[in-house]
Amino acid sequence: MKKFIGLILLALLTICAVDNVAEAQCAMCRATVENNISAGTNRIGSGLNTGILYLMSIPYVAFVVIAYFWYKQSKAQQAKRIQLAAQLRNAGIPYSGTTPL
Repeated sequence: MKKFIGLILLALLTICAVDNVAEAQCAMCRATVENNISAGTNRIGSGLNTGILYLMSIPYVAFVVIAYFWYKQSKAQQAKRIQLAAQLRNAGIPYSGTTPL
């Protein structure tokens, strides 16, 4: 679990570190920003960059949330298997950890 959290923190730090580098834009957005910069304002350009970074982060956040719930579910199933094995062992029934087909 600590390794998983460490990897998530490393990914977030990496995203924050490349924030200034990851300012790629499409051609239409670039033209809009260039027109606004030539007019003397840069508010739209920074807003577009923030929006692009926000949209880029959504799939990663969704992946992390799904992975977290998957991990919690697998830990709960593992605990149930361990409890079942202990109950069967206490009852004197051999249990190998696999279910018959």
